[in-house]
Amino acid sequence: MDYKKAGVDIEAGYKSVELMKEHVKKTMRPEVLGGLGGFSGAFSLSKIKEMEDPVLLSGTDGCGTKVKLAMVLDKHDTIGIDAVAMCVNDIACAGGEPLFFLDYIACGKNYPEKIADIVKGVAEGCLQSEAALIGGETAEHPGLMAEDEYDLAGFAVGVCDRKDMITGEALTGGDVLIGMASSGVHSNGFSLVRKVFEMTKESLETYHEDLGTTLGEALLAPTRIYVKALKSIKNASVTVKACSHITGGGFYENIPRMLKDGVKAVIEKDSYPIPPIFAKIAKEGNVEEQMMYNTYNMGLGMVIAVDPKDVDAAMEAIRQAGDKPYVVGRIEDGEKGVELC
Repeated sequence: MDYKKAGVDIEAGYKSVELMKEHVKKTMRPEVLGGLGGFSGAFSLSKIKEMEDPVLLSGTDGCGTKVKLAMVLDKHDTIGIDAVAMCVNDIACAGGEPLFFLDYIACGKNYPEKIADIVKGVAEGCLQSEAALIGGETAEHPGLMAEDEYDLAGFAVGVCDRKDMITGEALTGGDVLIGMASSGVHSNGFSLVRKVFEMTKESLETYHEDLGTTLGEALLAPTRIYVKALKSIKNASVTVKACSHITGGGFYENIPRMLKDGVKAVIEKDSYPIPPIFAKIAKEGNVEEQMMYNTYNMGLGMVIAVDPKDVDAAMEAIRQAGDKPYVVGRIEDGEKGVELC
């Protein structure tokens, strides 16, 4: 008896690391110390010393059951973008710059090419957010997971000067809400998605006229990363008063998180285009509108609040970063919460 016969292939692990190295190298920043394969990832904090009062920000998350779609479609090179996005968007939401990322892949059996494909997506997410991929773990779990199954999660660390943190404390009635377009469902609500649609390769590869693509392509579209958009706004000397990353819980759970007591957010539902995938989920699954807005991003992945005088500059900065902005509502005095109209 040996480890391989027990279900853990050490040689496959070595091959996975070799295959992923080319992707990881692309994400390196000058602050990264050492290479891949050490016991820990090292990152110099010398640049942080230039800040008045540096604050470290962290985020950890996964892709939920969206990985199931990747498995059914046997397409694994974008799911890593989702894992990175879920973490770095939260850091950017607080005013931070993502510094580095670590991934964790649990699998029933290590297929080196598949693992390398997953890490390729992670590396792409790191490139989009300008974070270094400084380490990770691939754990083989024979007997715990089926051979063709895996799960993916990650952890990110970022930094900002305390004076630049986005806290919501400066919000006042009359501030304007700007939403940034999402790429689709992103990484939340897939347990409902998998109940609404048949999760077979044939079903997911079927082209739908109303979507302009196959169902699988619409659902598997990677989560949009908004790090560069928020950085662009900052570089335009616009103060973001509050920010919300619209993830699980949709509008009703996430918008209030950006608010201080005594103000509410009013969002106009017809102020921006809603991607057709959401209408399809609602229709096919007979999902009520309130539940849709309490589960999904409904076309807005990030919402920020700015002073009315800064709206034009903020909108242009977002466009310069490659994202689509919409004026979607306003802040009013009242009981803390969100009102959709």
